[in-house]
Amino acid sequence: MENGNGHGGTRAQTPAQMLEQRYRVFFDPRALAEARQKRPFILSVVLFVLTVISTLAVGREFSVSYAQNRPPFAGLENPFAPTWHALIHPRLLLGGIPFAFTLLGILLAHELGHYFACRYYKINASYPYFLPAPTLIGTFGAFIRIRSPIFNRKALFDVGFSGPLVGFVLAVPILVAGIYMSKVVPNAQAGALVIFGNPPLVKFLLAIFYPGVPARDILLSPIALAAWVGLFATALNLLPVGQLDGGHIIYSIASSSHRRISMTFGIGLFAIGILFWRNGGSEWLIIALLLLVLGFRHPPLIDPWTPLGAKRRAWAMVALIIFLLCFTPLPLTAPETVKSSPPSQQAYRIHIHDHRGFGNLLQRAKIQAAL
Repeated sequence: MENGNGHGGTRAQTPAQMLEQRYRVFFDPRALAEARQKRPFILSVVLFVLTVISTLAVGREFSVSYAQNRPPFAGLENPFAPTWHALIHPRLLLGGIPFAFTLLGILLAHELGHYFACRYYKINASYPYFLPAPTLIGTFGAFIRIRSPIFNRKALFDVGFSGPLVGFVLAVPILVAGIYMSKVVPNAQAGALVIFGNPPLVKFLLAIFYPGVPARDILLSPIALAAWVGLFATALNLLPVGQLDGGHIIYSIASSSHRRISMTFGIGLFAIGILFWRNGGSEWLIIALLLLVLGFRHPPLIDPWTPLGAKRRAWAMVALIIFLLCFTPLPLTAPETVKSSPPSQQAYRIHIHDHRGFGNLLQRAKIQAAL
């Protein structure tokens, strides 16, 4: 029997086996260890510590505003003033623990999902890098660097999907607890700097815990806001564009259509940003421009011939469901002028859940509101 090269008596090799024999360094763990670059662990730790500080500084304003029954940064001429104030007086940073530790926990779970998937497939990857930033959430997120080629569709799918899956699984129970800890405040968004748009999962949980209460009258707790950011990060990463997690998933399923799908979604994000520019949709325009700079291409696989398999195609549907639960076309909107509601003949009492575990910030309260 011939093996395709005119030599009989030798068992035919698959393309993957031929590649493994030629490029041993990519597949042999011992050879890969020899070629692996030294990870800049110190840089990763420094960035993480700086991100802890920046999110604590921002998180304090979330805790203070929640305790004062007002939206974050409401009535402030300089929205960054509370952050700088907390940085100048480090003792104030303790107030940001509920938001900061929750958000960093979700982001860290996401990146560790990628990291350990890379370790499983012997892929050279860096430790997670966190990005501190002077933003309204204190960070630009986190990422890992993949330094070696990915072998096949199976490895690419698992590396791409592991991060959003782990982050989402952790974010859901945190979101449930955070919404339970939230409270009803009439015209809770009055004076807000921005209004957080609720994705379908948040809307569903609000309807369960606060039936009949308009979303504008619900003041989210710092933990709920941190979980909201985690959901937004999950949806952003699952966009089927370029080398985002969603782009990895699409490439593992249909590599020939990846570039076309990436460009379609990139143009769609740009259109949303233009269409809703005046209503706070500019963040999608910025993201679309950033994706354009990064490019819509995806590095080729070493073994593109081995199919993905039905099991992972089913998990791809799970990824789509997670994306739909976390995505909102207007994550941040500009507040409209809030008109006070005319008083009615009937008053109602709203009882807020007991949150003794958070001390003075999360107390039991009763709100007497007249409609």
